[in-house]
Amino acid sequence: MATQRIAKRKKKEASEYFFDYSLLFIVLFLLGFGLVMIYSASSYEAFQEFKDEAYYLKKQLTAIVIGLVMMIIVANIPYHFWERFALLGYLVSMALVPLVLTPLGVESHGAKRWIKIPGLGLNLQPAEVAKLGMILFLAVLVCKMGKSVRTMKGFIIMVLVPMPVVLEVYLITKNLSSAIIILGISVLMVFVASPDYKKFVIMGAAGVAVIAVAVFVIVSSYASGDQMAWRSERIVAWLDPESQAQGKGFQTIQALYAIGSGGIWGKGLGQSMQKLSFLPEAQNDMIFSIICEELGLFGAVAVILMFIMLLWRMMVIANNATDLFGAMLVVGVMGHIAIQSILNIAVVTNTIPNTGISLPFISYGGSSVMFLLIEIGLVLSVARRIQLKEL
Repeated sequence: MATQRIAKRKKKEASEYFFDYSLLFIVLFLLGFGLVMIYSASSYEAFQEFKDEAYYLKKQLTAIVIGLVMMIIVANIPYHFWERFALLGYLVSMALVPLVLTPLGVESHGAKRWIKIPGLGLNLQPAEVAKLGMILFLAVLVCKMGKSVRTMKGFIIMVLVPMPVVLEVYLITKNLSSAIIILGISVLMVFVASPDYKKFVIMGAAGVAVIAVAVFVIVSSYASGDQMAWRSERIVAWLDPESQAQGKGFQTIQALYAIGSGGIWGKGLGQSMQKLSFLPEAQNDMIFSIICEELGLFGAVAVILMFIMLLWRMMVIANNATDLFGAMLVVGVMGHIAIQSILNIAVVTNTIPNTGISLPFISYGGSSVMFLLIEIGLVLSVARRIQLKEL
């Protein structure tokens, strides 16, 4: 009897400390692959500008190391600890965005979207903080609202709560892609929390109708010679890139050249031609086109499959989370990675209008990878509280 009790106790203790190694392996693989592709895509430009082929690689590696340390720390802290900081995270997100307009603001490629961290020599993108803050705040809000989130009033509250941050990110930093991601995370979390899908279908249909009308108006105005805002040119470049070959359509055309020239098996790692100053932001927003050029359709499909596997592991963790708060945290992170990955690939393949957005874990970007790894830490923290028998 004593032996059986000891065996049961050991089994219970083992089940209390489950760790999702498959999720961690996928993330580490994407990070390692990203470093290889960043070096391949940026070495020429880095040498031309900084006389150091590994300039971008070193900066990204530094951000990854910091991010991994943060991920390990967060993964080992019970995720309910962060519940008390939900409102603070929301307010900090709103406070950081306007700082880009102060002397702390850093401008790059014509956009002010970063702030300097004094003393550390690092730049922080407030939009990345806002994504994490919104996930945490909405997860807490869903738990506190309970069943009322399923009512129309609850639905409206959940949709309106992220709007101040979304508008700040869009109007102050001119970062449409991040604004869309934050709003998309919010809608997905409400969608999962509410079993009534009818209002989402109506909202989606209305959104598609509004976008279709807006595109029609923009194209009609442009055709009549009315030069509208610069974002209107992006719509025209999306529908007909060759008409804007020397303007807004240049990057898209070069990306499509890279994808088309890669074929099925690609030209070989490091053999891209478009990265030789032809394709702007090759190591950042357009890195997927370099993957297609160097590794072909095979490499592109492999990367997409890795993201699908990553999302699948998160879905398993969310379904088996011990409480609603943990499940909503994982859903928020899953939504963030899924939306950002889909939008990046859609932009590179000209499925949607061009808007600057990075490929998670692979594209160059210190703030992005650090906060993504913090989010993975939250997911691992939720997974650690799942008993193995539940999986």
